Amino acid sequence: MSEERARKRPLPSPEDPLVAEFWEHCNRGELRFQRCSECGSWRHLPGFACAECGSDRWTWELSSGRGRIHSWTITQQPLLRDFPEPVPYAVVVVEMDEGVRMVSGLRSLAPSALELELPVEVLFETVAEGVRLPFFAPRSTGSRRF
Repeated sequence: MSEERARKRPLPSPEDPLVAEFWEHCNRGELRFQRCSECGSWRHLPGFACAECGSDRWTWELSSGRGRIHSWTITQQPLLRDFPEPVPYAVVVVEMDEGVRMVSGLRSLAPSALELELPVEVLFETVAEGVRLPFFAPRSTGSRRF
């Protein structure tokens, strides 16, 4: 990808400090979600209080990095003129083993080969200096846990 195109790629720039923490974990190659310290519920997107019990006590916990395809859409043309993704590409909703759902991109599989409940695992790609984004790829047999 050319340097000019890389500069135009949309990158996370969160104003919310909790969302910023999520992206900091990703930049380290860690997929972490918040987990309530009272009831044990996982959550994503990050928030200050548990939607299940209302507690404001929580921690960032490492995800298994594994889930299943819950839904997807296939984009046939670029959404932004200089967006570097080749088309067509799939945007997937992954239901993580922890129970939260996450929207991301797909790697290592043609969009036409997607199936509901397809087992996937997270992988991180460096898309700009100091910026790593989570994507998902089909789970390989005997793959390691994250």
